[in-house]
Amino acid sequence: MQKNLYLIIILFSLTSCYTYQVKKQANAATNNRQEPKRAAVSANMTSSPVESTTTEFKSMNSQQAPMPINIQEKLTSNKNVKIDVDGRSYKIIVDKWEGDSLVAHPVHNAKKTLKFHKNQINGDKIAEKRFSQPIADIITVVAYAGIAAGIYFLVR
Repeated sequence: MQKNLYLIIILFSLTSCYTYQVKKQANAATNNRQEPKRAAVSANMTSSPVESTTTEFKSMNSQQAPMPINIQEKLTSNKNVKIDVDGRSYKIIVDKWEGDSLVAHPVHNAKKTLKFHKNQINGDKIAEKRFSQPIADIITVVAYAGIAAGIYFLVR
């Protein structure tokens, strides 16, 4: 029982509140801009229903078109990111851009240098290292429960 308790305590002490999360695209902003256009199109149906339908389909098609991803803007200097290159995942810290090549080093090995061409990097799977509040809350609750259980067993 004690060995399991020590193992659990060690595992929770090694848990990090930081996770790699893929940043969401700015599609929500474009959706909000297109909503008034649709309302205006449906309000002006007196002109021609066929024309309004075609403009509505055009606005829906423009909404579904993926926005171009500029990898050089996403990967700026000194960012801690997780990238996908040719099917392999790398956790890196970005050093600089040399033309079309990204120069970086692995997170725990500053001496090793990695170079990737921007066409090799999958722009949809660039995940930034961010603080995760839900994980921090879970760790806090578990720590308080562990302290309470420890005090209960000491008093008993």
